[in-house]
Amino acid sequence: MSSSTNGQWYPPEWPDRIRALASGELTPAAPRRAATVLLLRDATPEAPGGVSVYMLRRRASMAFAGGAYAYPGGSVDPRDERPVAWAGPSRARWAERLGTDEATAQAIVCAAVRETFEEAGVLLAGPAPDTVVGDITGDDWEADRVALVARDLSFADFLERRGLVLRSDLLGAWARWITPEFEPRRYDTWFFAAALPRGQRTRNASTEADRTVWTAPAEAADGYDRGDLLMMPPTISTLRSLVPYGTVAEALGSAAERDLAPVLAQARIEGDELVLSWPGHDEFTKRIAERDGAGDDISDLSTGA
Repeated sequence: MSSSTNGQWYPPEWPDRIRALASGELTPAAPRRAATVLLLRDATPEAPGGVSVYMLRRRASMAFAGGAYAYPGGSVDPRDERPVAWAGPSRARWAERLGTDEATAQAIVCAAVRETFEEAGVLLAGPAPDTVVGDITGDDWEADRVALVARDLSFADFLERRGLVLRSDLLGAWARWITPEFEPRRYDTWFFAAALPRGQRTRNASTEADRTVWTAPAEAADGYDRGDLLMMPPTISTLRSLVPYGTVAEALGSAAERDLAPVLAQARIEGDELVLSWPGHDEFTKRIAERDGAGDDISDLSTGA
């Protein structure tokens, strides 16, 4: 991680990969579609002070972003395009909002709901278009969750067998980020916001996380600024975007106006420096000093002025 003034995550191999991309020696991998969910809840007597967001910390042993805080999410399963009982905006409306075709839009929305269940034990679905399931902590629900994680069970079959309707109206599209072209594993990720359904509770259901927390966005952002909490640019950016909202209803009410133009990092060479930037997000700009073309380590990554 960078030794600069915040907790921004940067792997030590990035400088070499950026050079390889700039020289034409590296062919960018095609990004996989993915979805992640900013799960929100209002203040409680135990946690006063406005909106809280659910975050998990990736295990330090993880090859990608180990130790970094993130939200529940993951890749789209090709089977997420299978027909499901659907409530809320039509697939056509979602396709227009997400900038995709209808099949892809359904797959992205299904992935968001499925991954939230797989990683947080929270399910945005109900037996009718205007209902949501309650307590789903029983052994039978856990067996289904494990089967979904193992891909032994498709999300469509899971919903059909339980007679459930996917509640797409409980999601608000929030942002879209694409992994930089120099990363070996790339994702085109749509971020959604959703309220924790009444009667449900989160739990650390992810094998990739060693800690979960409900936190005030401003408090977590302060931890990042101090360098105490490690996060990737999309995470801290979306976290900061939640700070102005006093209630979950306010946040979700603003989702329709959120800009979903994809954010993609750019890398270029300026003199004896590599410059890494995310358009529209100046706080993440990094300047990497060249040292005779090799030998950089993570301490070379400093915040650009």
